[in-house]
Amino acid sequence: MKKIVVLSIIGLLLGCKNEGSKSETNLRDISEKSFRTFKVEDSKFINLDNFWAPFENQLSEFSPERYHRLEPLILNQDIPTIQKHIDNGKFNYETLVTFYLYRIKAFDRDNEKSLNSVISLNPNILDQAREMDKNRPSDLSNTSIYGMPILLKDNINAKGLVTTAGAVALMKNRTDDSFLSKQLKASGALILGKANLSEWAYFFCGDCPSGYSAVGGQTFNPYGRKSLDTGGSSSGSAVAVAANFCAAAIGSETSGSILSPSSQNGAVGLKPTVGTVSRSGIVPISSTLDTAGPISKYIIDNVLLYNAIIGYDSNDFKSKRVPNIDLEAIQTHHLKGKRFGAIQELMKDTLYATAIEILKSRGVEIVAVEPQKQDLPGFLRLLNLDMKTDLPLYFNKHANVNLPYEGVQSIIDFNEKDSVARAPYGQLLFRGIVADTASTQEFEDIKYTLKSNGRKYFNDVMMRYRLDGLLSINNYHASYAAVAEYPALTVPMGLTEKGEPKGLTFIGKPFQESDLYTWGYVFEKFAKQRPEPFNYQ
Repeated sequence: MKKIVVLSIIGLLLGCKNEGSKSETNLRDISEKSFRTFKVEDSKFINLDNFWAPFENQLSEFSPERYHRLEPLILNQDIPTIQKHIDNGKFNYETLVTFYLYRIKAFDRDNEKSLNSVISLNPNILDQAREMDKNRPSDLSNTSIYGMPILLKDNINAKGLVTTAGAVALMKNRTDDSFLSKQLKASGALILGKANLSEWAYFFCGDCPSGYSAVGGQTFNPYGRKSLDTGGSSSGSAVAVAANFCAAAIGSETSGSILSPSSQNGAVGLKPTVGTVSRSGIVPISSTLDTAGPISKYIIDNVLLYNAIIGYDSNDFKSKRVPNIDLEAIQTHHLKGKRFGAIQELMKDTLYATAIEILKSRGVEIVAVEPQKQDLPGFLRLLNLDMKTDLPLYFNKHANVNLPYEGVQSIIDFNEKDSVARAPYGQLLFRGIVADTASTQEFEDIKYTLKSNGRKYFNDVMMRYRLDGLLSINNYHASYAAVAEYPALTVPMGLTEKGEPKGLTFIGKPFQESDLYTWGYVFEKFAKQRPEPFNYQ
């Protein structure tokens, strides 16, 4: 059983969807059942008295009546609408922050509806919001993220907050800002706090449920608490967006870690082209494949956040200079004449079929395609070998200087001193990292083969049928997009019969983010399929 579940978790990390043979179907069923049993639910490491102490006075004065008056103005609203209300004097940034803190306290910890999506809060957020109110420009555009409370996945460094990656070993990892955090702050965003995640970005335990970390506990899906998977590894970021705990959030992806939780929680998620967003100051898995990206309720918010976090970083060897997305162009373009490939084996999915009909109604040409499956040999080894090198570099350059760790083995040793609390699901994937070795040439060959095969998977059908992009579901083809270093955008396309959200995922070629946003915006506008979690209104 252990081997089967481990393989299934690895499949999820790689963005695989098991289909086809009876044995594959049984594997999926077994793995899904395993997700419903949790060894640990609530965090053993978050002291709730300390968690809420900085906000006690403010929240005690924030009455339920005031909260309910603000609900229609903030709940499920996009950033431009929220900015418009602030511009009209209906509330201010301090009140906006307090509203989100109120919801987090009501729904996220220590009660029957707990989602465990927030792992830490910025203790200075209210003072910072007051400064935003004081200094708000009179001519501020409604499309600015100035004053917007943003949650960061807790593998992203932010000054004044601990960056744990969900691991007990990193609970003293106070750092300077990552490049990404500096970009957000330069755009005026408020860092509300950190979001829970699948520990070490889901590359640690092997047979643990997605959304679990030792520090943050088990994150739950608001559309089906304990019955629906959260997706991973940016679980807390997507859940917090779905539950209206923030204006938007940042996740990170190696393979499927933005696409999976975004689609599972009815959110919009962009996995950008590798290199458009800096990775400096982000706890790594793979410097070959890692990227951060925005998670939001709506396309427009996603664009605003993406524009804020892009930027050339000389300390990131893959960093590229890319232009801002033209929001007006996104909102005015149409899809008439665009050609999308719809993957034949997915056509039986009713939500996917409906989404295709919506796109057809907007003038899109749909071509049924069957991409030739490509092997991805050495995918797990790529992650092993990269992390074996990249984690020590993070400790040397971006972590707190007082941390005693050198690499993966030192984390394993730390956890073994109290494995019940620190690693209740084991450390199988970490042990695999330590055991793996390769020559420089062998490693380069693995990377070359993976990238070539990933691009071949998409390019063969895209060239043959003159396609602008491919249509997928959730993170079903995330592994190919990962190794190809292609961008992907998932947009809500409704709920299944059992109430589980699914996303229509657009996949394009490198630096095609503007096209992805245009396609997603048109679909979102006419599909209007973003569901709301009923129990968290």
